[in-house]
Amino acid sequence: MFDRIKYYSLLFLSSNTPEYRRSVFNKINFNEKMIGLKGAKGVGKTTIIHQYLNSLSIPLKEKLYISLDNPIAEEYTLLDIAEEAHKRDIKIIAFDEIHYKNNFEKELKTIYDFFDIKVIFSGSSAIAMSNTDLSRRAVIYDVPVLSFREFLELKTNEKFESFSLKELLENHEEIAFNIISKIKPLKYFEEYLTYGAYPFFLQSSEESFVLKLIEVINKTIESDLLYLFNIDIKNIHILKKLLVTLCENPPGSFNVTALSKEIGINVRTLYNYIEALHKGKLIHLLYYNKKGNAIFQKPDKILLDNPNLFNALCSKQNKGSIRESFFISQLNSYKIRYSKQGDYIIDDKFIFEIGGKNKTQKQIKDIENAYLAVDDIETGNENKIPLYLFGFLY
Repeated sequence: MFDRIKYYSLLFLSSNTPEYRRSVFNKINFNEKMIGLKGAKGVGKTTIIHQYLNSLSIPLKEKLYISLDNPIAEEYTLLDIAEEAHKRDIKIIAFDEIHYKNNFEKELKTIYDFFDIKVIFSGSSAIAMSNTDLSRRAVIYDVPVLSFREFLELKTNEKFESFSLKELLENHEEIAFNIISKIKPLKYFEEYLTYGAYPFFLQSSEESFVLKLIEVINKTIESDLLYLFNIDIKNIHILKKLLVTLCENPPGSFNVTALSKEIGINVRTLYNYIEALHKGKLIHLLYYNKKGNAIFQKPDKILLDNPNLFNALCSKQNKGSIRESFFISQLNSYKIRYSKQGDYIIDDKFIFEIGGKNKTQKQIKDIENAYLAVDDIETGNENKIPLYLFGFLY
């Protein structure tokens, strides 16, 4: 058993890794004994693991990588693998696609407590770390889609600085000037909205990118969500139909009762499926006042998780929805709420209205800490900020 696992590990480790390291790579404290990476399919979790393993100055025989969706891993537990690795003096194990293993939290806790082995693991964004003992031991990092800044660096080989939201709000005119002195951001921004949120755009034409993204969507639904949420396999088509329906309707316009009838499921099941799509990083749910972890609370607005998904799912694309999806995806590390004044309120302080270049101040007039995030402009002034600049937050 172990020789076959080791064989596949050597194949993986001997392959080339991209030179470019995502911003999240530099935020990870690799000195921790147990590290977890969560994120949507296709955002580069495996690449981060690969880059880290290849950066270690230890012999190849002391590293082990295993993808748990590999058929050879099906009949063995994480403990089986860790015990054998310990006997062979392996120093670090990388478990990719951890959510394919039942009881992975308990097994990881046992490995942490009893073996002198470093562990890095990755899993679907939908996994819930419910074991409090493990959450005290493992440090979990969220891996988002590519930011517009990262896309630009990969596309142009230029280097661009990232900024905090506070820095952006205070210095956006200067930041924009520095960017347009290097590139034409609006040209690249349109490309990013179409195909730039996933690293595999580098190995894809625009047409093949859409096919790969559809494959990511299908695999998220058909394996991750089906497995993690115990969804009846017969209802896979309902999840896909729900996703397309949400895509083609303007955000906030849906009626839960009407939608449940259109999709052909009861309201309770509809809420469960909406939550599953949200946890799988396919949609984003916005609330004005979220009541704890209540699943059966109607969201005030639903958006696709990032703008590229519109290209793969929608025959009729709503430009306003794409803009808002971009804005929300780039502020993933901030607290975001639906706002009754403007569109969104960030960190319970800053209000934003999203729109095109003709968007006026009308909806946020006389509101403190209110800003316009405006598409189709290179530079702004005062509280009017180019939308693309929010892609420089990470």
